[in-house]
Amino acid sequence: MHGRWRLAILLAAVLALVLAGSGAATAKQHIKRYVALGDSYTSGPLIPLQRLDPVGCARSTNNYPSIVARHLGVKRFTDVSCGGADTTHMTRPQEVTLGVNAPQFDALRPETDLVTLGIGGNDHGVFGSVVGVCPTLRASDPAGAPCQEHFTVDGVDTLKAAIADTGERVSEVLAGIHERSPRATVLVIGYPRIAPPSGTCPDILPFADGDYAWLNDVEETLNAALAKAVAEDGAATFVDMYPASLGHDACAGPEAWIQGKDTDVFAAASYHPRRAGMAGVAAEILRTLRY
Repeated sequence: MHGRWRLAILLAAVLALVLAGSGAATAKQHIKRYVALGDSYTSGPLIPLQRLDPVGCARSTNNYPSIVARHLGVKRFTDVSCGGADTTHMTRPQEVTLGVNAPQFDALRPETDLVTLGIGGNDHGVFGSVVGVCPTLRASDPAGAPCQEHFTVDGVDTLKAAIADTGERVSEVLAGIHERSPRATVLVIGYPRIAPPSGTCPDILPFADGDYAWLNDVEETLNAALAKAVAEDGAATFVDMYPASLGHDACAGPEAWIQGKDTDVFAAASYHPRRAGMAGVAAEILRTLRY
């Protein structure tokens, strides 16, 4: 009798494994139509090979949406991410060099299965302000935090205050995605770390020493705003790239996912993801999707 029970348990275990394998295959086949929305941290400026539709969006064929689409083998892949995009460009056209990028929401369809969204860093000019202003202030106080002081007015960090509104805008974007593609799995992609948690590399990331911690704080504030918008939405998932990119900041040498201050026309724009960074984001997305 005990032998029969052991055999039944063994057969049940084998059947469970077979069904699990069958379920995984079915899940992969389910994602057939994928739309990628986002800014330059999605589009991948200067990562070979660059698309030309339009050239001003700096959209790479090896950005993380392209890597994910190839891995999933989707039937229809539409990448409308564009450098410089903010949340308003989900619903209105974006003028870029040598063309116009249509409202990104135009790519969404009722039958869309998967949507990834990487947006928020350009709202209120947050990222542009950081990389445009901070390096110019280093010489004034190399060991201090002159950039943090520059953006602090009457005791209020103006960039972090603006990020609170960005989170609300992302909430509206998520509602718009669900309305247009109600069946889609929606993933909001966080931003990878630019600066290390400790130490400096002024030749690569020319910020004052004290501004490294502040830059991390600004990024964490932005990612927290995105995570909050996702939590309140209740129907999307946040892919947190900040912990996943530990050890891959701009100072990490060969392990860096982010380019430093010097643009490499054959690899990546300054302060933007390299191809390795895109591969890292794609891996986190696929892990989230359980592929």
